[in-house]
Amino acid sequence: MTDPLFILSVGVVIVVGGIIGLKLHPFLALLLGAFVVALLTPASVIEQYALAKGSAPAAALALSKKSIGERIATEFGNTCAKIGILIAMAAIIGKCMLESGAAERIIRSMLRLTGIEKAPIAFLVSSFFLGIPVFFDTVIFLMMPLAKAMTLRIGKNYLLLVLCIMAGAAMANSLVPPAPGPLFLIGEMHIPIGLMMIAGTIVGLFTITSGYFFALWANKKWPIELRDSLDAKLEDIKSIAAKEDKHLPALGVSLLPVLIPLVFICADTAINALYKAGDIQAFSPFVQNFIALVKFFGDKNIAIVTGGIVALLILAKQKKDNKDGLTPFVQAALMSGGGIILITAAGGAFGGMLQQTGISSRIADMTKEYQMALIPLAFLIAAVVRTAQGSATVALITASGILSGMASNANLEFHPVYLGLAIGCGSKLVPWMNDAGFWIICKLSNLTEKEALKTISPLLVVMGLTGLVVIMIGAKLFPLI
Repeated sequence: MTDPLFILSVGVVIVVGGIIGLKLHPFLALLLGAFVVALLTPASVIEQYALAKGSAPAAALALSKKSIGERIATEFGNTCAKIGILIAMAAIIGKCMLESGAAERIIRSMLRLTGIEKAPIAFLVSSFFLGIPVFFDTVIFLMMPLAKAMTLRIGKNYLLLVLCIMAGAAMANSLVPPAPGPLFLIGEMHIPIGLMMIAGTIVGLFTITSGYFFALWANKKWPIELRDSLDAKLEDIKSIAAKEDKHLPALGVSLLPVLIPLVFICADTAINALYKAGDIQAFSPFVQNFIALVKFFGDKNIAIVTGGIVALLILAKQKKDNKDGLTPFVQAALMSGGGIILITAAGGAFGGMLQQTGISSRIADMTKEYQMALIPLAFLIAAVVRTAQGSATVALITASGILSGMASNANLEFHPVYLGLAIGCGSKLVPWMNDAGFWIICKLSNLTEKEALKTISPLLVVMGLTGLVVIMIGAKLFPLI
């Protein structure tokens, strides 16, 4: 009854059965699943989990004595702290870009550059390279309004565009530093950051290519129309699409809500990668102040708020004759964003309760004596951990911790970067309802849970398996030792 695998199974049945079978709202189903998982987890297991995470003995004991409600609320709050401001401001940016015509201007410019037929490829590649310096969820927030505007412009292929955005952002997030998971992985496994960036980009391009072909197939098999939503009503988008170019914001202005967060986050990432805190003291006061300014605006929350303010200013200029001001637009955006925050935070609480069962350690014990080739083993461990507890980053951390000793083995026949890449690809399998990212893409795109499970989940499986094949071929042909 206390085995983490049994508790995981019970949690899966409650969440999936509740949402699909009983038609419960995801927020309620996820909280119910978190409650049952927490109820089945012994206090001693929670204490061991906290100790394994590096907590002091007193803190670990205190966590184990917390009530179920406290533990769920803590994980719920932790998830809100990570994504609450991001989602709220991203909802405002998306609404403002749609209503002001900024998204329409970007789409028209993109179509002139790529043509209608190549628009999905442009979304795929853009989201991949955006996903390297920018968090996965931020890429989704920034790109989804463009996908909605593009669908109305070309009249088809909404699912294809959504899957292209998902494919690019997801693979960059687990393969290419300075994304958080790969950054931890290269430190744990002593892989040079430059090599991981180059190899991760190469493998990533192979995987998103396979993802693109799957997206084409899925789009033909299960075509999904763009639907009305609180923050993006179809009649409003259609009226904007009918406007002449002279009534839309200029392209440079239209890009600012996206470019400002992107530039500051990238600049902050570059500074952190190139310089330690002590190194900056050697620069002149002017350079130090400039770096301090970049780091201030490079915080993901401040960057997205800045982008939101710019988006609101653009909307205010376009709607200067509107008597009601900006309040109706902001309210509609926050009503939509608030629902996403609640569902995502509940998913974070459910995933947090699963982690406290010790599921990662259980999986590590099951696989430590597994006499399988190292690359598929690395892939398998990461895939099982990801599927069990929902976080790709936790899967990366767990698998790299298990295999770090093997990576430094002098008898290894290939460079450890291949193990790191295998872990990254394995961490993509399998996204479902215990994953906060699943809910973000599901709710922002207006796909139902069933639609998301049969399109988004297999998309990442296809890309992950493609990556495994490419990595094994690469390790054989180019061992790099």
